[in-house]
Amino acid sequence: QVQLVESGGGLVQPGGSLRLSCATSRSLLSINAMGWYRQAPGKEREFVARITRTGTTHYLDSMVGRFTISRDNAKNTMYLQMNSLKPEDTAVYYCNLITTGGMEYWGNGTLVTVSS
Repeated sequence: QVQLVESGGGLVQPGGSLRLSCATSRSLLSINAMGWYRQAPGKEREFVARITRTGTTHYLDSMVGRFTISRDNAKNTMYLQMNSLKPEDTAVYYCNLITTGGMEYWGNGTLVTVSS
């Protein structure tokens, strides 16, 4: 069983920044990809960003230039640096992991609220 623990959410003013973290019990060198998804109130969960085992990154178009996904293999932790936050970025952010065997795991989510 793979555990994913998100942290770093909170309340931030528009234009502010937050860094989310996702710590896993699994070595990042043994996974296929890790990513971030988010779900705003009343909306479907949507893809935000992904980083593959080889370090390739992918982003939702609207995140390019504002969000940066990264990882620390030594700490088995993935990060999402979020800058220039907007009220529409308010959502629960979920960590996602896909193993090389195709198994998929989710964290419990961390709430990000962008409001003045």
